[in-house]
Amino acid sequence: MQENHYLIRQEELIENPDPRIPVCLVLDTSYSMNGQPIQELQEGVQLFFNAIKQDEIASSSAEIAIVTFGDEAKVALDFQSVEHQKPPLFVANGYTPMGAAVNLALSLLEQRKEEYKQAGVDYYQPWMVLMTDGMPTDDISGAAHRVTMLAKKRKLTVFPIMIGPDASAEALKALGGGRPPLRLKGLNFREFFTWLSKSVQKVSQSTPGEKVPLDIDGLKAWAEV
Repeated sequence: MQENHYLIRQEELIENPDPRIPVCLVLDTSYSMNGQPIQELQEGVQLFFNAIKQDEIASSSAEIAIVTFGDEAKVALDFQSVEHQKPPLFVANGYTPMGAAVNLALSLLEQRKEEYKQAGVDYYQPWMVLMTDGMPTDDISGAAHRVTMLAKKRKLTVFPIMIGPDASAEALKALGGGRPPLRLKGLNFREFFTWLSKSVQKVSQSTPGEKVPLDIDGLKAWAEV
């Protein structure tokens, strides 16, 4: 099954050689996200997928992976053309193995970059979106070091997002690759993912390696700035 998935992904790269934007969502699905938070997160991620699919350029460039961490860190959705993807169902349970989740996400991104190179497909700087409402229940030092080194080499852009008052700013700062964490206004997941989809669309219209400024004004719709 995994081999077939790999072959399909590589065939997509051959059939569509457009430069890719790999985006890995690293999402807290621990027990504290139970109820309205996990429901709002689910709707926000669905909105993100819908918005990307409706943009002709972004839909041929964006590839999304999702790593969840609640009880365990796991790949909820692997990289593939967004046209053939749909968000998984999120279930809130367990602890907050944030370090393991970030390490898993970084490994996914590295693997996908190698596949781009093998297929001769160019790619934009990978993005990692890290969202949590708590603090890690595992060691994040190794993951933090990997993120910092990649960000310094301009091989990774991180968006560290705090949900609610109990999210650890210290942990997200360590895992932010030099980007300070932002706190979500209430449960404004839909506003955040609307902003993120517009950012992906903007990057997809640029040339790989070109610096694209983010919409700072758009942050005000979802972040406490």
